[in-house]
Amino acid sequence: MIIGIHHVQLTIPKGAEEKGKQFYCEVLQLKEIEKPASLKGRGGFWLQVGDRAVHVGTENGFDRTTTKAHIAYEVDNLSFWKEVLSQQNISLIEGVPIPGFDRFEFRDPFGNRVEMIEEIRK
Repeated sequence: MIIGIHHVQLTIPKGAEEKGKQFYCEVLQLKEIEKPASLKGRGGFWLQVGDRAVHVGTENGFDRTTTKAHIAYEVDNLSFWKEVLSQQNISLIEGVPIPGFDRFEFRDPFGNRVEMIEEIRK
């Protein structure tokens, strides 16, 4: 039986960890968590997102801009994130409407598709 999601992984180019940390830790304000010693030599870094983790791995030879695969971050103030990302000159893409939610998408500096989604509370 599957009981939950432990983590998700996305990738950035090999050697781009500092740029990745700048975006994910500084711009998106996610907390870096320590990787186990047995995995540190593989590159990348891990992030804490609520009670789950996002593992940022490294790989070359992949065009991230061609995939619909993505991560969706649930937020409590969509307008705040629109402003933060706009200030970073990141193009925002309006998502197809989903009943009960407001959302938008963007591509991170590496081409990964990212969604910000907020539940509409009545």
